[in-house]
Amino acid sequence: MSPHHEPPLTRLAWIGIVGLALVLFALSPVAGQTPANTPATASTPATAEAPVPEPDGYRMDAYRAPTPATLKGARVIDTAEAERLWRDKAAIFVDVLPRDVKPANLPPGTIWRDKKHDNVPGSVWLPNVGYGVLNAEMDDYFRHGLAVLADGRQDAPLVFYCKTDCWMSWNAAKRAMTYGYTNIVWYPGGSDGWAQAGLPVEQAKPQE
Repeated sequence: MSPHHEPPLTRLAWIGIVGLALVLFALSPVAGQTPANTPATASTPATAEAPVPEPDGYRMDAYRAPTPATLKGARVIDTAEAERLWRDKAAIFVDVLPRDVKPANLPPGTIWRDKKHDNVPGSVWLPNVGYGVLNAEMDDYFRHGLAVLADGRQDAPLVFYCKTDCWMSWNAAKRAMTYGYTNIVWYPGGSDGWAQAGLPVEQAKPQE
């Protein structure tokens, strides 16, 4: 026998060890199986976020958060539909983004300037009317503002918006329906969704 060849018994032992390992792997409970609840695909898609339900009443806090996809009694539109209504002058756009309130304890002589805010051109900015609770003064301000905009028509098309993921516009649109307005439109994309689409904006001034 040539000194360069392994003894037959040694070669058989190696073959037996390899064969035993293959058998044990084949009998393993995890061999060839996909982990439980995992689709047998090349990649597992990310889990979609659960839809946000509509509350029974108004949103009372955490106003900058994901909003529902619906508003019962109102029509919900995307940016393309908002642009169409705007270009056709087919609706009144109402911006309800909150406005910073001037602190009462400012030192004498302090100059107070509102923070710059851009919105959809031609909109009327009725700030602070989208909170969950309005005091009597703010409620009157909202009612009067809508009455002027709608020229007394309860069926006037009113598009409410704020910013993306902003409950203020959801609350305001819902509240307008309790005032008797019947043609309420909610644009959840808001002024930032509008701007991101490359549409024109203008500096807003709050309605006094």
